[in-house]
Amino acid sequence: MLHTMRWFGPQDPVSLFSLRQAGCTGVVTALHQLPVGVVWPQAEIRERQHLIEADNARYSPLHWAVVESLPVHEDIKKGLPSRDTYIARYKESLRNLAACGIRTVCYNFMPVLDWSRTNLHYEMPDGSRALRFVWQDFAVFDLCILRRPGAEAAYEPAVAEDARTQFAAMSAAETAELTNTVLLGLPGSEEAFELADFQGVLDEYAAIDAAALRENLYYFLREVGPVAEETGVNLCIHPDDPPFPLLGLPRVVSTEADLEGLLRAYDSPANGLTFCTGSLGVRPDNDLAGIVRRFGSRIHFVHLRATKREENPRNFHEADHLTGDVDMYAVVRELVREELRRARTGKGTPNLPMRPDHGHQMLDDLEKRTYPGYSAIGRLRGLAELRGLELGIRQGLLAEEEGLPGYHAAAHVPRFV
Repeated sequence: MLHTMRWFGPQDPVSLFSLRQAGCTGVVTALHQLPVGVVWPQAEIRERQHLIEADNARYSPLHWAVVESLPVHEDIKKGLPSRDTYIARYKESLRNLAACGIRTVCYNFMPVLDWSRTNLHYEMPDGSRALRFVWQDFAVFDLCILRRPGAEAAYEPAVAEDARTQFAAMSAAETAELTNTVLLGLPGSEEAFELADFQGVLDEYAAIDAAALRENLYYFLREVGPVAEETGVNLCIHPDDPPFPLLGLPRVVSTEADLEGLLRAYDSPANGLTFCTGSLGVRPDNDLAGIVRRFGSRIHFVHLRATKREENPRNFHEADHLTGDVDMYAVVRELVREELRRARTGKGTPNLPMRPDHGHQMLDDLEKRTYPGYSAIGRLRGLAELRGLELGIRQGLLAEEEGLPGYHAAAHVPRFV
């Protein structure tokens, strides 16, 4: 695979030099400084490329491999008349990216919030810190802090009652921390929604159910898909995170059935997937290795991370990359098989761009300012583990194909305790 990490630009506390030393050859970034909905000019794209490649003559080369993300404007998600203006700008941005040689573009179609957690500093048994989502904590925000009309129907009676008891015992500082965590904006951003305005943002989706949001997604794909084909751009949608409805907002990229529907809506290799094992893995009904087998040719970008469901299965935290509920061995094995198939047939990019998604805050990073989930050392550990797993699987599959004497596939399947 093409090993990458996400980088949020010059303000990112993790440097490009650190990404090089972690073993990356690709960088995943975006023009975060530009407002959502404007055209990305070639000049600014090339400026970012030059920044990434500035030290390539002296050190191991880096290049801008994947855009994450080219954001979809909320008017497109809501299906407003203005969406055609924003879609036209999106098409122009795709053309400009392609003209600069960047042809893998990740995006999502989650309304309002890109991702949701309730704790950004959950302490793991080894003392490192992880991201965590707790259903009851989210109920505290929804029922007692935001006081969203109709929120009661979203929660089990016992959860709602316990949430109110919990809220009554919370300090002002704890309430503020939970509020800021839930309202955090885009990954890598330190700007959050304002609570006073947030209900109004939600109200704009009051008449939009899952069917309507899905049709708005399909409309977007049918409009931008031909431009992606024309320019050789691989569009790849990121699944919902978490993959179930929150705050009365619909989710339409959470299950295998969702993925199948959107791939059929514009049936072209240009319309593909960002395969995120963490997001999809929160749901026990998602067969991750099976999804790779069935949709492998349409996977353009890979996020590898493991989430761990807790006693209440709606609660989860970010586990170490090789543990948790994701069978990372089975997933990586299928991804390597897909790469080998592409190499044999000449169809598709033979080296899938992959990044270790999220990582625990650990070691020296515990004393540093970091973007939640994007500290250097935790991702370094994850990438090192995943690279080793990939190498072992690749060597084993190649030996198996060549029928080397003494090779028995079953003997190379690791046993997990």
